[in-house]
Amino acid sequence: MASYPELQLYINGSWRSASDSLPVINPATEEHIGQVPVAGQDELDDALAAAEAGFKQWRQTAPKARADLIRSAASLLRDRQDEIAHSITAEHGKPFKQAQLEVIRGCEFFEWDAGEATRLYGRVIPSAPGVRYVVHHQPIGPVAAFSPWNFPMSQPARKIAGALASGCSVILKAAEETPAGAMHIAKAFHDVGLPAGVLNLVFGVPADISNRLIPDDRIKLVAFTGSTTVGRHLTGLASDHMTPVLMELGGHAPVIVCEDTDVEQAALSSAVRKMRNAGQVCTSPTRFFVHEQIFDQFLDVFTKRAAETVVGNGMDPGIEMGPLANERRITALTELVGDARDVGADVVTGGSRMEGAGYFFEPTVLANVPAHARVMQEEPFGPLAIVNAVDSLDSAIEQANDVPYGLAAYGFTNRADYADQMVERVEAGNLSINTLEASLPETPFGGVKSSGYGREGGTEGLHHYTVIKNVSHSIEIV
Repeated sequence: MASYPELQLYINGSWRSASDSLPVINPATEEHIGQVPVAGQDELDDALAAAEAGFKQWRQTAPKARADLIRSAASLLRDRQDEIAHSITAEHGKPFKQAQLEVIRGCEFFEWDAGEATRLYGRVIPSAPGVRYVVHHQPIGPVAAFSPWNFPMSQPARKIAGALASGCSVILKAAEETPAGAMHIAKAFHDVGLPAGVLNLVFGVPADISNRLIPDDRIKLVAFTGSTTVGRHLTGLASDHMTPVLMELGGHAPVIVCEDTDVEQAALSSAVRKMRNAGQVCTSPTRFFVHEQIFDQFLDVFTKRAAETVVGNGMDPGIEMGPLANERRITALTELVGDARDVGADVVTGGSRMEGAGYFFEPTVLANVPAHARVMQEEPFGPLAIVNAVDSLDSAIEQANDVPYGLAAYGFTNRADYADQMVERVEAGNLSINTLEASLPETPFGGVKSSGYGREGGTEGLHHYTVIKNVSHSIEIV
């Protein structure tokens, strides 16, 4: 099995170390497995200069040439799937098979956006003879991108893919806790000959990096995935300089389970998906609103499958759920469960840290949770599900919308009128009915309310990396 890589910065086409570093910890064992370099002011200044120069060259590169290079990098990443997956499991903890699938998902983002690079169409507006009105989509410029720790490879891939396909350069600040996935991406682009400065990778103290990059006039877009609290702060920082933002922020996804659905199948698929990535997914199905006619059956099947989840070191065969990513998540979940219990919720299964080394937390199901419990408003971001009974679809939709978030939502029904009501009334950027898949490379992804601004993926995703220029051209001077 491959060893964990030596971590470096990637600036202006070269690999660099730094004077300071932070430890990388395997969350399954709590052992130090590497050191991530911390970029200082000199490295950030160099990255800004490199991104500015790289943009001038990359924006002049033909869309087909950009697409071909992106596809070549994706092909290399596919060839290196197992090596990358090993790094992801070591630093994040997710099961090795899930890490393999994450690598493929990242490649799919690159491949889809590579195709879209050749389809960033403008339009010609009908006009009088001798006059042409033409709308162009032009790359916006150097991008400061920030990716989270929960998907070490696919989240950086999504931002890099959109920027490069659109003709932009990018400085990526990847997560210090899970840095290897982003470094593997940079290595693949380096190996296929991406021009220097087009992609730059830095790690470090988040506040120091954002405070240096975002106010700089050379940065023309800020793309961030992470918590709503940090997203609001970065949006405010960008607004002071009139820099546009692309924000994919927190969620607290509701699941509406109607009385006409296949109860057992809905419960089984929900329990499996809830525990994927140890629940550390912004679209994770979390607040289940189940019609009272089927509530007991759904809760029984869901709880049994959740409790049977095989938890352990992601390197071991047969593991379904690894540890949480860090000690902070253990503390947060423990507090949410304690508060729910104190206000009268039923802890049906789980609710505690597991014994032994590693940041393992039991798959947890809470039922009959009062509306004023903290967990009803705060995203648990862990293997915790809430299952409550409702007496009607109207009540389910009302409770589903009763949070400040609106990223993903789900529903189970076979009735067309129920599905239509969900489509019209559920407040979410992504609604999935009879499926728990919220995001694909070819579909736009993003939130409403406090879950963010803008879209990634699909045709719409690349538009945020461009500016619209209207050209009015008259043959004669008028």
